Amino acid sequence: MARLPLVAPTGLTAVEFGSPARASLDRRVRAVARLTAEIGRRKTRIRALAHQLVPTIGAALSDDGLNQTDLAVLERYADPRALLAAGPARLTRLIATTSRGQLGQAKAQALRTAAAEAVALWEGDSAIAIGDLAAEVASEVRLVRAAEAERSRHEHARDAALACVDPAGLAASLPGLGSVGTAQLVATMGRPGRFPNGGAFKAFTGLTPRASETGQTDRKHQPMTKAGPRALRSQLVQSANTARKLDPQLAAVYHAQMTQRGATHRKALCVVAARLAERAWLTMARGQPYVICDLQGRPVTPEQAKRMIAERFTVTAEVRRRRRSSNKAGKAPHTALKAQHKSQREAGHEATFPAPA
Repeated sequence: MARLPLVAPTGLTAVEFGSPARASLDRRVRAVARLTAEIGRRKTRIRALAHQLVPTIGAALSDDGLNQTDLAVLERYADPRALLAAGPARLTRLIATTSRGQLGQAKAQALRTAAAEAVALWEGDSAIAIGDLAAEVASEVRLVRAAEAERSRHEHARDAALACVDPAGLAASLPGLGSVGTAQLVATMGRPGRFPNGGAFKAFTGLTPRASETGQTDRKHQPMTKAGPRALRSQLVQSANTARKLDPQLAAVYHAQMTQRGATHRKALCVVAARLAERAWLTMARGQPYVICDLQGRPVTPEQAKRMIAERFTVTAEVRRRRRSSNKAGKAPHTALKAQHKSQREAGHEATFPAPA
């Protein structure tokens, strides 16, 4: 390692320390990510504890994670006996208040039905400590609220640091990133000039395939290197799923991977994420906002882009089903053709053997 500057000085890149604003942005992004993960783990535990108390409560809770209404109900009435004792009117008012009028009597009735079934199930059973489990649920809900309050403070500081680092909002102009992805990208990329080109930044994210070359072989289609910051790579893959629905050029890449290359949904998103990483570097390095264009490079409005994607780059349900299947019908055309040629060669090879006497 010490001799590398003498052997290959051009292959080394000097360590570059960012400005105080970039350092502040990086710390705030990490803090928000850590608190978000903690909140997710606690919500998973709350749901598991609630299922122990009320086995059929899952149908009454939100499908996409516990929302504020679910937390408010579980904090007060995780004990099914207390929920029934509260009465339908009080429960409905609590649900309507916390959901700002979006939910009400239907959810209250679903919760009361699940609670009644739980009371009938646990009646006379001393093996379950209902009151203690309910107290534990309430503690977890309070910890979630405390973590959310701390995350909100870090988010405000993160946004202020992002405004100092990227005052023109260049990263925010990229499709699919959102506020979380924008801050993650800017914090991890640092100064764009420290990368010679977009390909170097793409390699930095770990979204490029591994190189497997020898003197006689050069293997293609290798798995991703997964080098570099995992948080940025994961964010780019998630953002790619939204970006392909907003940008016709990225939608064309995703459509080709799914319909022509035989890629799965996840693999196609990784390819789109790699393209998105290159475009992110170009946007930041040039200092110009990202502009959504059609396949000919002409700027289009968001409505025109969505209409073009719907008309030309929609992946059918049949294609998605075949990509999820392990049968040969779901493989890429060149893979299926290779398998067919192999079977033909084996059949021809076996035909050359003399028939047994």
